[in-house]
Order: sequence, then structure tokens, then C-alpha cells
Amino acid sequence: MSTSRSLYQALGILKGARNVIEESFRISQSECSIFTGSTFSADDALYEEARGRSEAARNGQVYDVKPPSDIFQDARDKSEGIKQNRSASTKSKKSGSSSGKRQFSTVSFVMNETKTGSKIIGEAEKPEMQLLGQSAVPSTKLQRLFHYGSLAANIGMNVVKEGAKKYASGESPVFSKLLMSPRNIHRMARKLSQMRGAALKIGQMLSFQDNSVLPKEVAQILSKVQNTAQYMPASQLEKTVSFELGDGWRKRFFASFDDVPIAAASIGQVHRAVTKEGLEEVVLKVQYPGVADSIDSDLDTILMLMTVSRMLPSGMFLDKSVANARVELKWECDYLREARNIERFADLLKDDDCFAVPKVYHEISDEHVLTMQMMNGVEVSKGNFSQETKNWICENIMRLCLNEIYKFKFMQTDPNWANFLYNEKTNKIELLDFGACRDFPAEFVTLYANCLRAAVKQDREKAEKYSRDLGYLTGLETPEMTSAHVDSMMVLGEPFCAQENGNKCYDFSHQTVTDRVRANIGLMLKERLTPPPEETYSLHRKLSGAYLLCARMNAVIPCQRLFEEVIGLDYE
Repeated sequence: MSTSRSLYQALGILKGARNVIEESFRISQSECSIFTGSTFSADDALYEEARGRSEAARNGQVYDVKPPSDIFQDARDKSEGIKQNRSASTKSKKSGSSSGKRQFSTVSFVMNETKTGSKIIGEAEKPEMQLLGQSAVPSTKLQRLFHYGSLAANIGMNVVKEGAKKYASGESPVFSKLLMSPRNIHRMARKLSQMRGAALKIGQMLSFQDNSVLPKEVAQILSKVQNTAQYMPASQLEKTVSFELGDGWRKRFFASFDDVPIAAASIGQVHRAVTKEGLEEVVLKVQYPGVADSIDSDLDTILMLMTVSRMLPSGMFLDKSVANARVELKWECDYLREARNIERFADLLKDDDCFAVPKVYHEISDEHVLTMQMMNGVEVSKGNFSQETKNWICENIMRLCLNEIYKFKFMQTDPNWANFLYNEKTNKIELLDFGACRDFPAEFVTLYANCLRAAVKQDREKAEKYSRDLGYLTGLETPEMTSAHVDSMMVLGEPFCAQENGNKCYDFSHQTVTDRVRANIGLMLKERLTPPPEETYSLHRKLSGAYLLCARMNAVIPCQRLFEEVIGLDYE
């Protein structure tokens, strides 16, 4: 009996590993005709790339592919270099290098502070050091398919290998644990960081979910991805910017340009520079090559991996989340669209003395390079500000969020706290990163505002009605599911309600909103019958980010007054 059970478990593990590999191959077939041979012709772009690489491998002259003789010579040279380094290490530590050249490394430490000798306004309590590693971005669809395919194959093979080890030691392995082993988690995180683009963006979107929603293994992957940043080598950076701004862009546009970025994110990296005309401090947002063209294939591959591995609960409606991410990523990859968003926000906030929006330099911008005014504030969650200042910051960010929902019907939906800086000299909140801006239809806004009003009034009957009108509920849910949904709405509206002590300010330092919403998540994920409206994904991500920021800063703010001034309590 035990033998039959072991064989059954072994077959289950092998089947799971095979599914990961087969599904990866299927995605490759659907995205790249190289693997099918049915519609492949010399006119295809992928054919040209594959042929070029094949010829490069034969000739050893293109794509940095060296002939075997050169490779062996490189190996001998490196071996000699290692011997010399070992020999040098035995000498006195005080003896410096005979060369006066500065030693560079491909790893850069970037601190959240200004150049030596100057002090930040609102200096961070604990200046953080961000580790930026350098690696080239896989820039073509063929390269990216290869990377994802190799990831799936390596994960599958590791599952088989570790499963065999478990059996050899007399243990009964579990497929899910083998799939999410420490080695595979590390492998996935490293690959996501290298690929950037859709892979890293999905990781960032999911990382803003409550920890109770995500399996701890997925949370580990996201944590590793969030703490790792990779930037392009100088040669790839030069080629990328030259393609957008033309050859000689440095001399034509800039008095100075820093090759090492001050930040590296999912879609691009940010460089500090000074313009040649006017000597103005600016930042250049440079998009990673190939990211925009690979969004669909990247997301299909990620969806396959998550579906086959069953990494996320079914109630998250992963396919809908990915569909939403597909649209948002394409928006964010269009820097010309982002430039228009910046100017639209600048116009919306032109009479608001609390906010500052960066100027766009159109003559030094294009679809994948965006040049903006350098903002000099400190990230709001890291500044060593007084509690009074923190309250002021949070009050205005919450006011802005409500205005975006109801009055503007236009929202910057990225909840990253790094997108909000506070400049103590100007007493303004500086806004960054407008790639994820989106409009909301008037009909959706009206119904959503009514849902919020019902929550603020603690009107459960109206909350259920407007939830059905919006599509959160179908009317066919179990009483337990309906009650859990309405309970969560009541909790979310609580900060905007009149407080029991008569105080119109809500104290986020003592809030239990997150814990009480968390209590219903398991049931809702299990029993939810329909995905929420697609607008909800981005809107709730931003609203949750505002709540969490207020809690992080222990803010005490007049939420009731803000709600009444911006949205009001009367149903529409």
C-alpha cells in the first residue's frame, strides 16, 4: 500500500513539473513562430534576429560572440589575472595601487542624501542605502522567451530533483512545497529582477496586497524583488537614449549627465542631469529597451506560471488582474502619454498651494525618454518631520485622493510612497510618476461615490444595493459572502464617519481597519462569484496606499470634514 502511495505521489510531482515545462513551451509556440515552423518566413523580425545570431556565432564578429580561440585566450588571461591578484593580496595592506586610476565597480550604492557638505531639508531618520546592481535588459522577444522558458524548465527540473531526494530519504514530498522551495524562490526573484518590465511590475502590484491575501512563498519572492534593483550597462544606456534623442545627445542637450541612475524600477531607470541651456537640474526617465514590445508575451508567460503552480488563490481572479495590468503597463510605457498626464495634473492643481508638479522638457523627451524638472523634496515616509507636518502631509494626500476619485475623475493610481516628496523650503508636496494615470467614467464615479456614502453613513442596505449596481455582487451570493462584503465596506468608510468621542479627526495610529478587513478576506476569496469592475483594481490600490501611508505616519486628520467637502453625504 505504501509503495502504491509513493508511486502515486511521484507521478503527481512529475506531472506538475511537466505541466510547468509544457505550458512554458506552449506560450513560446503561440508567441514565436520559430517554434512552430508553420508561418515562419524570412520576412519575420524574429527570423532576422535568429539568423543574425546564428551568423554571429559562426563568424564571431557580431553580438559580442567570440570564436573558440578567443574564448580560450580570455580564460588564460583571466587565470593569470587571478594568480596575480592572489599574489598581490599577500603583500602589505598599506601598499596602495601603483596606478592613480579610480577603481570602479558594477555595483553602486546610492544614498538618500545630497552631495557631501550639504544637508537635506527634513533629513531622513535612517538614511537608507539602495543597492543597484548592473545587468543588461533582455531587449527582444526572442531573448525574453528564452529567459522565461529556461526559468520554467529549471524550476521543473529542480522539483523533480528535490522530489527524488525526498523519496531517497524516506520522506513524502508535497508538490507545492517543492515548487516553492527556497532555491526556486531565489531563482524566480532573481529572474524577475533581471527581466524588469511586466514581470517586475506584476510583482510590485501584488506586493501592495495585504500579506494575508498572498501565500508566504509569494510574499518572499516579492520582498526579494522589491529589495533588488538592476540598471542597464553604460553601452546599453547610450544605445537606448541615442535611438530616442539622436546621436550626440549628451553634447547637444546637457552640461552634465550622471551615468549611474539615482533609481531603477520596473519599466525604466532615472538619471540626474543638468541642461546645457539654462543649466537647470533635471531627471531623465529612460525606459528599458524591449519592455514595451514584450508586455503581452511577458504577461502570458507569468499568467501561465502562476496558474500552473496555483501560487495565488482563485478568488483573486488572476486573469482579470493580469488583463488590468496589461492595459496599465502599456500606458506606463508611453512616456508621451505620461508627459500629457503631468501637464493635465499641473493644470488641475494650478490653484492648489499644497502641491507641486514637475515641468516637462518636451524638446528632450520622446516615447521612451522623459525629461522632467528635478524635485528636491524628501520622500514623505522617510523624512524626520514633526507630527504636525506629518498630519498636514497626510491630510492633503487624502484630500487629493478624494478629489481624484470624485471631482477630477482622473487619478494617478500608483500607491508607491516614493511618489510623494515634501519640500520644507517651499512647504509643498511634490508629486512624481504619472505613467499610471487613468480616467474614470462618470457613471462609475457616481455609483462608487454612493457606495462610499453608504459606508460613511453605515447604511448596510444601501451599501449592498450599490454594490450590486456596480458589479461587486451578483445577488446570488451566500448570506455569509454578502455580509462579509458589506462588513468590509463599513470598515473602509469608518475613517470618514463621525467619531464616537465627538472629535472630527480620525487617529490612524490606532486604526484597526486593516485587521478587520483581513478577517473577511479568506471567505471573500473563496466565495466571490464575480470579479470587481476593472476600475476597482487601480482605484483601491491607490486608496489603500493612502490609508497605509496615514497609518505609517501615525496621522490624525479630519477625514469626516474632507469627505463632506469633496464628495458629500447626499446620494445621487
